[in-house]
Amino acid sequence: MWRLRIAEATGGDPWLRTTNGLVGRQVWEFDPTADAVGAVDDLDAARHEFFRQRHQLKHSADLAMRLQFATSNPPMLDIPPGIKKLDEDEDVTEEAVLISLNRAIRRYSTLQAHDGHWPGDYGGPMFLMPGWIITLHLTGALNTVLSSEHQKEIRRYLYNHQNEDGGWGLHIEGPSTMFGSALTYVCLRLLGEGPDSGNGAMEKGRIWILDHGGATYITSWGKFWLTVLGVYDWSGNNPVPPELWMLPYCLPIHPGSASPRYFITHLKTFFAAHWGERAVCGLQSLDTSISRR
Repeated sequence: MWRLRIAEATGGDPWLRTTNGLVGRQVWEFDPTADAVGAVDDLDAARHEFFRQRHQLKHSADLAMRLQFATSNPPMLDIPPGIKKLDEDEDVTEEAVLISLNRAIRRYSTLQAHDGHWPGDYGGPMFLMPGWIITLHLTGALNTVLSSEHQKEIRRYLYNHQNEDGGWGLHIEGPSTMFGSALTYVCLRLLGEGPDSGNGAMEKGRIWILDHGGATYITSWGKFWLTVLGVYDWSGNNPVPPELWMLPYCLPIHPGSASPRYFITHLKTFFAAHWGERAVCGLQSLDTSISRR
């Protein structure tokens, strides 16, 4: 059974370090012995319902967390019964406003963690997790950092956010892009999925990639990750000349004029890669298979 641990250690995990007493830290922990009565069935029902309408409602709304909090953190006061939805020509009474406010306050009180903050999922981008998975794979730490249950849920998450056309978007609500599709496909392969796994989902994703020109049409950040993995060549990466830093700062193409987030996640990586060692990790049989596909 999955449990969200907040501001506390998770089973003595040696990889979980902190300098502030785990304040605000949210970690999902799988405990096979913690099968609360009805909790597993409720979670399975929520999963099934989300999968059924995943192309219409693409965000999970933290259902797993809400189910846990409904039991462990019930409202301290009774939630007043709701009122019928007012028509446009009806007057809004003081009683209706108070009832609505009380229901909202009590509802949000159930979602507050014991340390005072309101936890929530940082979900949406489809291009961050693949870089993490590729790094863990290259360093040989994939099965050390991620348990089999965590890997299973990551695969479920990626399959659930596959678009109907077979590709994956830049984020969970976006149309399919080569950036999202190629990296997610590689991520699933590194997590143990075969070229025909997922009841045809992997084949469908591969067809979308090939029909749209292949991985050569991925963005620069994607080219970098695929190159380090060894399934793409450094010669196919777009050059980033360091002389750009010598231009007047007032010019819009000066790297320093980019937003801090863009600078941190892109420029330092590209300069280090293109003017550094240009490392390529040793190819394994899986990497070769991905490259051929």
